[in-house]
Amino acid sequence: MSLKVLDRHAHARAILTRALPPHGAPSHAYLFHGPAGAGKATAARAFAAELLAEGAADEQRARERALRGTHPDLTWVRPSGATLMRVADVDEPVVSAASRTPFEARRRVFVIEHADLLGERSPEAANRLLKTLEEPPAYAHLILLAERPGELLPTILSRCQQVRFDAPSVEDLERRLAARVPAEQALACARLALGDGDRALALALGDGPALRAAAEAFARAALGDELGGRPWEALVERAKELGAAAQRELEARVAQEAESLPDRERRRAEREGAEAGKRAARGARTVALDEALRLVGLWLRDVACAVDGAEDVVHATDRLDALREDSRGRDVHRLRRGVEVVDETRSALRVNVGEELALEALGYRLARGLRRS
Repeated sequence: MSLKVLDRHAHARAILTRALPPHGAPSHAYLFHGPAGAGKATAARAFAAELLAEGAADEQRARERALRGTHPDLTWVRPSGATLMRVADVDEPVVSAASRTPFEARRRVFVIEHADLLGERSPEAANRLLKTLEEPPAYAHLILLAERPGELLPTILSRCQQVRFDAPSVEDLERRLAARVPAEQALACARLALGDGDRALALALGDGPALRAAAEAFARAALGDELGGRPWEALVERAKELGAAAQRELEARVAQEAESLPDRERRRAEREGAEAGKRAARGARTVALDEALRLVGLWLRDVACAVDGAEDVVHATDRLDALREDSRGRDVHRLRRGVEVVDETRSALRVNVGEELALEALGYRLARGLRRS
């Protein structure tokens, strides 16, 4: 495992390097905790790659497949809900799968994102997973990723070895992005990410700029009370596209890996992959909508900063002219209330209300509440 992954994380490096094969003895369960974007997922994939490479006929190939997410003995679980973990999220992908021997490696590794949802909000899923944590097969290793470890049930916390990760600074994120996007965009995305390295990269590259533009268009349409173009539809459509893309990507990886498996194991892998693909689509769509609304809220927050003459703390530093335009004649208290309304909608979407209707209602609530004084 490359130490570069853990350069900023002395605590994690000390624990994980000692556990590496062939001389280490990895725990059956780890809790990687720290702020979003601190590098937990990257470290989890690298650590899993080392565990799966041990004893392989071609260790480097096994390592590379795990790093790409195509190794059949690496299962990556993302919750299908934004505020809770469903039993189905862990039952077949982890609990049942852990009872079956590895496809080709000596181990099976399960990585569970947003494990802090395994608390009082999701007691059934937490208790279902607890049985595997209490008596795991010798070949099974679980890595839980959490931003708020205190929200996990104590019974789960006590069965995991905790590994701490620290958040990157805005300056660090800006440096990472500066080689790939213009300087103004790098600084804005670093600030908008709020310490989340993965989010900073996502905002700057790929679909990030388009999602950011759609969120800005929605916010500005609400501020201008110009909703005739139904700007929420662009947010919903983009979220659906990202969900479909996530499903296609996962299913393609599964199909590629399944080709080299015996018939029985191939059918099993395809079945697990199909279910995982559906979960990936739901999860990616939910995440995209939540991120879009987070950006809407940050735009209103930045407009409020412009009203207060506090442009030095604006996040969208590359859009100052537009923020200044939107700030003219605004009431800062209404803007702050608007941010609260956005957050209320984000919470509502996490319990599976109708996406398009919720966003349409949000647009009109903002338009009414944010009219210039």
